[in-house]
Amino acid sequence: MTSGKTKEDAARIDAIIDRNLKLVYSDLVENDLPDRFKDLLAVLKAQDAEGKEPQ
Repeated sequence: MTSGKTKEDAARIDAIIDRNLKLVYSDLVENDLPDRFKDLLAVLKAQDAEGKEPQ
């Protein structure tokens, strides 16, 4: 038994999925990073800088 899908159907479905993923990704890129992540990045950068100081 075949699924009844043709290559055209599969290509159309792939195009819809691609378009939706691009829409979601573009929305995520436009959002600012939450403050808690910015604070965590600042702490990690400070720790990294401390670890690189000559002893």
